[in-house]
Amino acid sequence: MRKKLQLLMTTFAGLLLVITITIGAGFYRNSDAAANFEQLDLFTKVLHFVQSNYVEEVDQKKLIEGAIKGMLATLDPHTVYLPADQFKEMQVDTSGKFGGLGIEITIKDGYLSVVTPIDDTPAFNAGIQPDDRIIKIEDKIKKINEYTKGMTLQQAVNHMRGEKGSNVTLHIARKGADKLVPVTIKRDIIKVVSVKSGLIEPGYGWLRITNFQANTHRDLRRHVERLAKDNKKPLQGVVLDLRNNPGGLLEEAVSVSGLFLDKLPIVSTMGRSKNRKEVEYSKGDNPYKEFRMVVLVNEASASASEIVAGALQDHKRAIVVGKQTFGKGSVQTVIDLENKSGLKLTVARYYTPSGRSIQAKGITPDIEVDKIDLALLEKAKKGKALKEADLEGHITGGDPEGKANDEPAGNVVTKGDSDKEKDKEDLRPIREKDGKKIRVDDPKELVKTDFQLQQALSYLKAWNIFASTTEAGKRTASVDSH
Repeated sequence: MRKKLQLLMTTFAGLLLVITITIGAGFYRNSDAAANFEQLDLFTKVLHFVQSNYVEEVDQKKLIEGAIKGMLATLDPHTVYLPADQFKEMQVDTSGKFGGLGIEITIKDGYLSVVTPIDDTPAFNAGIQPDDRIIKIEDKIKKINEYTKGMTLQQAVNHMRGEKGSNVTLHIARKGADKLVPVTIKRDIIKVVSVKSGLIEPGYGWLRITNFQANTHRDLRRHVERLAKDNKKPLQGVVLDLRNNPGGLLEEAVSVSGLFLDKLPIVSTMGRSKNRKEVEYSKGDNPYKEFRMVVLVNEASASASEIVAGALQDHKRAIVVGKQTFGKGSVQTVIDLENKSGLKLTVARYYTPSGRSIQAKGITPDIEVDKIDLALLEKAKKGKALKEADLEGHITGGDPEGKANDEPAGNVVTKGDSDKEKDKEDLRPIREKDGKKIRVDDPKELVKTDFQLQQALSYLKAWNIFASTTEAGKRTASVDSH
């Protein structure tokens, strides 16, 4: 009887404990929810006071969107609310196709300037030229008639993009023209080229990825095959140029890495829960392993480009050359909202295969190489160095006939060495096509002016020389041992 009573009391105590824990947890949740409702109530009151008492009528939609943006701004720079138009623009960017003009633009001396028209696009066919300054953008359908001074690049892009077949007029300031040149351009579907390539010299190729968009890895494979075909024999080395690449789609970064690696980990992500780590592997389908690689990066290489550089570096597939990368190592997911807007939310951090965090650190190059103006370097090389002829009381060299050699000491600066202003913003060569000027990505020309590319090529060649020397040494040692 006593045992039964003890068992009954123990069971009752256990039930009481469960009830206590359950009630406690419920109280905690209710308490947490109550605090949230208090904050929401505060927000509602502020919204009501603004709507009722602000000096002018206010747009409630703008107030709510502003509140959302303000809330997200307390988190990190990459967590943002995207109104419907910006959300659509982001989807266009990652698809690689949009209705536009086909020009690369930048801000130069405060003005919207053309870097280059893209070959065979509406802008190219309309005669837009490198270094044209876009002073005003006019679009009657979109009701735009704005000067570009002080305009951001994104605003300019939004103004110039539009429906296929619609017109936009750019008012251009051009060298040699005494007044603005109005150029009306009919928009068309523009396919953004994310991969460019060429042979720097026989045996050595250059692959440039401008961003990681849909099908970048497929385009890259085609370019590698074309380089090998143009070279007429296997490539000895390739420079993978990721400079100024802002990133793009994660899956494309993984697929691009997989073109050069076996089935190996490429990147891992870890969110709020430190116990949940997700690892992305390359497929390793017939990767290119017959040539050596240098990955070229700089301070503007970010996100997906850092993933590729980090993976190739960690797996010893490539040497990374250039400058410390941007350090954008966070993962964003994009959520579709009901009003066609979007929420880009940071959910995790990126880590390289060896476990290095990219966030706010970036990829450290194996060999650091600065960007150097080669014109200034050549000028420095021509500087006067101390020689025998500079010493006081030196004797002249003379010649077989006994005449003194009175050539001036040091280098002679000839006419034309001085001081013409050059465009240091973009040193890509300019060629003409159909009477129109265009900048082209020709690595044979680029390597003449691009110091970082020069050094990358030098390291590739040195790598091959040392490797062949080592192999020869091994064979000699093997023969000697017998």
